[in-house]
This record gives sequence, structure tokens and C-alpha cells, in this order.
Amino acid sequence: MCFTTRLSTLRRYEDTMLAAMFSGRHHIPTDAEGRYFIDRDGTYFGDILNFLRCGELPSQKRIKMVYKEAQYYSIGPLLDLLDKMQPLTGEKVRQAFLDLMPYYKDHLERIIEIGKLRAIQRKARFAKLKVCVFKEEMPITPYECPQFNTLRFERSESESKHFEHQCDVDVSFGPWEAVADVYDLLHCIVSDLSDRGIAVEHQCIGVCDKHLVNHYYCKRPIYEFKITWW
Repeated sequence: MCFTTRLSTLRRYEDTMLAAMFSGRHHIPTDAEGRYFIDRDGTYFGDILNFLRCGELPSQKRIKMVYKEAQYYSIGPLLDLLDKMQPLTGEKVRQAFLDLMPYYKDHLERIIEIGKLRAIQRKARFAKLKVCVFKEEMPITPYECPQFNTLRFERSESESKHFEHQCDVDVSFGPWEAVADVYDLLHCIVSDLSDRGIAVEHQCIGVCDKHLVNHYYCKRPIYEFKITWW
């Protein structure tokens, strides 16, 4: 892909890779027609040039990829502007939520791996998994609500041990403390799988009915994830 522009345009921002490349301090190979060769996919280079020429910013659907190119060429002013635009700003907000679960990426990989192995073993087009997504660490029952005027309360260490258990599922996410709820995390999981080309559907199939102690039951919601491989 060929682009035509003045060298002065490429040198406009001094602290960029392009400015350094065309500063005269480095040898840049050219072809028989004197055109410079940059070993980089040129799909988004036009967006880079438009910014260098007149400060024009890319359309929203191109921002993520142009941002990667701006990182490669070290164009700080463009990076600063794109950082404040959607979808990059929204992704920072989303990541702040996901950072509450440092295991998130590992569990996402487990969903993919289990789904793949299950489909291979069964010679099936799709695979189903059980995934538990719960926000609160402790179960809340109708008996507790009148006694505690909050969803968060303290129990002694000995009392807490009665509530420690693993739900009978393939993968589990939770707990976390944030305004974002279970449906927000489900949206993140499905979106991230979709970004990797994995088609997934999910539905709530009930709750964990594990009896813990006295009148307490787990009640964490369980979702069935269906991954379609082809």
C-alpha cells in the first residue's frame, strides 16, 4: 500500500518514531522509484497521516486499531486524544471492574479449554458448561434480611467457615465488591469470548442448593454456557 506525503509532515512531532526515521540520521531503504519502505501493514497508516497533516481523528470503529499503530509509531499527541474517546475510555472503566478479579483471564481460558475438550470428546458441534457468577460472598436468606439492614455484614471466623464451599460447576466467578452486578460480568465474559471469535449463549438454569448450616443454603446463581464451535 502506497502513501504520498511531505517529509515535513512525518517530522511534525519530534518525539515520534516517524520523525526519528526521517530525521536524516538513519538510512531508510527506498525502491527503484525512490519510495520509502516501512515494514508495517498500511491499513491504518492513512489515519496516522491524516492526523499528522491536519489533526483529523479516525472514526470510532477504527480507533482501537489506529491506537495500536500510534503506539508503534510513538505518536504521543494522538495517543492522548484517542485515550479520551470511546471505546478506549469505556474499556478502561470496564478493566477497573475486572481488576477486582485477578483470576478473570485464567477462568476465561478455562471456559474455552473445557468447552473445546468437551466438544472433541463428544464429537459435537457445541459444548455446554456450568458457570457460577455471584457477587456476594455470603448467602442472603429471608431469615437474615430482618436481622441485618445491609447486604454486607460481619461474621466470626468460625461462622464464616460454615459457608465455605465450592459450587458443583465448571468455572466460578466471584465474589467482588462494586456497583457492577452479575449481569455486567456476564456481559464481559460473553463480549471477551466473542472478540476471540467464539459464539456463546447463556441462560440461568437455577441456583446452587448446597445446604450449608441451619436454614442457610448457598443460592448462588448458575448459568449454562453453550459454545458453538462451527
